[in-house]
Amino acid sequence: MSFDAAVFFLSVLLVLYVYAGYPALAMVLGPVLHRTIQRAEPGRFQPTVTVVIAAYNEAASIGETVRNKLDLSYPAEKLNVIVVSDQSDDGTDEIVTAIGDPRVTLLRQTERAGKTAALNLAMKQVDSEIIVFSDANSLYRADTLNNLLAPLADPAVGYVTGRMVYRAPDGSLTGEGCSAYMTYENALRSVENQLGSIVGVDGGVDALRRSLFTELRPDQLPDFVQPLHVIQQGYRVVYEPQALLYEDALADAEDEFRMRVRVGLRAFHGLKDMAQLFNPLRYGLFAWQLLSHKVLRYMVFLFMLTALLSNLSLALDGGPIWRLLLAGQGALLLTAVWGHLTRRGNPPRLVGWVYYFFVVNLASGLAFWQFLLGRKQVIWKPRT
Repeated sequence: MSFDAAVFFLSVLLVLYVYAGYPALAMVLGPVLHRTIQRAEPGRFQPTVTVVIAAYNEAASIGETVRNKLDLSYPAEKLNVIVVSDQSDDGTDEIVTAIGDPRVTLLRQTERAGKTAALNLAMKQVDSEIIVFSDANSLYRADTLNNLLAPLADPAVGYVTGRMVYRAPDGSLTGEGCSAYMTYENALRSVENQLGSIVGVDGGVDALRRSLFTELRPDQLPDFVQPLHVIQQGYRVVYEPQALLYEDALADAEDEFRMRVRVGLRAFHGLKDMAQLFNPLRYGLFAWQLLSHKVLRYMVFLFMLTALLSNLSLALDGGPIWRLLLAGQGALLLTAVWGHLTRRGNPPRLVGWVYYFFVVNLASGLAFWQFLLGRKQVIWKPRT
C-alpha cells in the first residue's frame, strides 16, 4: 500500500471512528460497566439552589428567562437567582431590577470581563448547596429543576447537565442541522452515562455542588473546564434527559459559525489546561472518552483535509476507484455549497445536515489555527 493510500484510509477511519466507532464501543462497554445513578424521585431531593445567569446586552430575553426560573415547580424559599451583568448598556440591568422579587439579585461587572469572570463574581454571593448555570436566553420546563437535581441525590455525582432542545422557528437550514447535531450529542451522552461520566455539557441547564466549584481564569470556558475539574476531584458528571431546556437555534449560519469558533478555541485551551486527565492510569476510561469525544472530534477537519488531498493525489496517478472516491468527496462539498447558497431558503433536510457538518468542522479548523497562534477569547456577544 502506498503512503497516500495509507493516509487516505487512516483519515477516513478516524472520521468514522469519531462519529460511529467511539459511540459503538461506548454502547458495548456501557452495559458491561453499568454505572447506575442513584437518582431520587423528582421532587424528593430539594436542596437550596442558586441559579446563576451571566448576561451581556440581553434585554430581549433576560426578563422572560428570570421569570421562567422563578416560576419553576420548586419551593420558593429554596430558590434564588443571581444575574451578573457584564457591563450591559441596553437596559438589561433595569429589566432585572424591575422584576422586583427579593429572590433576584443583580450584580454588575464594572469592567467587561466575560462570562467566566461573571460566574466567579457571582460565586462570592452564593451560599446554597447547589448552583445551577443558565444562559440568558434559556427557558426551562416547569419540572426541569426537580429533574436536574434528582441525580445529585447520588453522593458520587458532582455535576449534572440536562437536555437542550434547539428550536428552528423559521425552519432555517442551520437550525435543522443544529437540532440534528444536538439529538446525536444527547444520544451519545445517554450512552456515556453508563461508562461513569459524560464528556460534554450544555452550560445552559447545568447543576453543580457548591463545594466542588473551582474558580477559573477569565479565558477558560466554564461549560467545558468546570466539569473537568469535577472529574479531577473524583466525582461523576452525568446527563439527565428529563431536565429540558429550550433555546432557539441560530438561524444565521454566520452567527453559528462564530459561536463554534469561539467555543472551539476555548475548548482547545481547556484541553491543554486539563491535559492531566489524559492519564489512563489515574483517570481510567475517562481518558479514552476525552480523547475520542473531544480531541479527535475537534480534529475531524484535519482528517477530512488529509483524506481529500491524499485522494486527489491517488486519483491523478491511480485507477478508477480513486476517481470514484474523489467524486464522492466532491459531491459532499458541492452539497455543502448548495446548502450555503440556499441557507435562508428551505432545501432538503439532508442538505442541511451536510452543510452543518461542514460548518462545524470548518469552525474547528479556524479555532485550531487561532489556538496555534496563541489567541484567546474572553468576552462574548449574545446569540442572535
